[in-house]
Amino acid sequence: MMRRIAVLDAPTNLGLRPPTASSVPGCGKAPGALRDHGLLARLRARDAGCLTPPRYDPGDWRPGDGVCHAPEISTYSLALADRIGAIIDRGEFPLVLGGDCSVLLGSALAMHRLGEAVGGRIGLVFVDGHSDFRHPGNASYVGAAAGENLALVTGRGQPDLAAIEGRRPYFRDIDVVVLGIRAQDEYRLDLQAAGITTRPVPALRAEGAARTAQWAHEQLVDCAGYWVHIDVDVLDPAVMPAVDAPDPGGIAFAELEILLAGLVDTPHCLGVELTVFDPDYDLDGAYAAEIVNTVVAGLAPVVAPDAVPPRLLPAAPAAPVAPAPRAAGSHRAERAAVTVPVPAVATDPIGPPAAPVGLDEYAPADAEEPPSWPDAEDRRPPAGPGLLRRVAVPGTDAPPVEEASPADGTA
Repeated sequence: MMRRIAVLDAPTNLGLRPPTASSVPGCGKAPGALRDHGLLARLRARDAGCLTPPRYDPGDWRPGDGVCHAPEISTYSLALADRIGAIIDRGEFPLVLGGDCSVLLGSALAMHRLGEAVGGRIGLVFVDGHSDFRHPGNASYVGAAAGENLALVTGRGQPDLAAIEGRRPYFRDIDVVVLGIRAQDEYRLDLQAAGITTRPVPALRAEGAARTAQWAHEQLVDCAGYWVHIDVDVLDPAVMPAVDAPDPGGIAFAELEILLAGLVDTPHCLGVELTVFDPDYDLDGAYAAEIVNTVVAGLAPVVAPDAVPPRLLPAAPAAPVAPAPRAAGSHRAERAAVTVPVPAVATDPIGPPAAPVGLDEYAPADAEEPPSWPDAEDRRPPAGPGLLRRVAVPGTDAPPVEEASPADGTA
């Protein structure tokens, strides 16, 4: 049976700096612009509504004050996590339309709750033109959460954002795969030092988008499932200039389509978010149309008649066990004609995944935090309420079973 997609709008600008002193970023208009091009109808998706963000108002924020809009982002992230959890509870595949990259905090919180509920780790595939890894340990000050979201969700930064509900980190460094950053990314060495797996654009192109997706699967073989974050600034400005921070050296639409199709072509992909498209730079709607075409084609494996419903892998046993090879899935052939030149695909085999690391072997790097931020209140709910009660039976290929629990929520 096919997996039903549920589209949730998260039109927040809270994680961005204002373009000018008196203006508001345009990324909050992205969900509406994409809907106007028939995204829901073409995906045959359920409309999961819109989560309206708090007002965008930097006020008298100054560098050194911590992350701008932090209280509002924290509140919004809690609500977004609830909505994503309710969608997953219905057995659906969430497609979250941002907004800026700070929506990742809500998704990450939902995934951490889910991991706790099933006794496993949830991974992150981070497809972005920038590492977004600025934090107090490597920068003189922080300010815009959209440029710091990967640092925050891996436990670096002020606790009201990096430790909502007392959870920290939402994703472990070893459970993150970064794809599409530029070769000269400012924080590439910090990612390497943290042990976060990366494949910048040159390597992604050398291997090809389909093989890169399979490689990402293999890096997360020890996770129960994973979430996919896509910032459209991973695309080259020659084909997608309508973003907050265009940076040369990105990929083409065809490559993003193939990459997305490969990442979602597994029941262990739990959902996707799309961020940072800015319709203020798309006066005739041409870029919105291209994004919709790419997303519809890229999500085709999710709604295919033979798609497998979402299924989480059981928690890893205490004794190390060699993981069974994961099926490659079906990927469409790479298209020859793209706007941005693409080098030939390399023929070297993809290396094996890293050795498993147990839950008790991880300790996040401690980052210096502004003393003015109090510790986050521990609002951790009991394990597992309202999050994916359909868990695979360990050691079998049987379909997931439903555990006794309260009735499913609605998005």
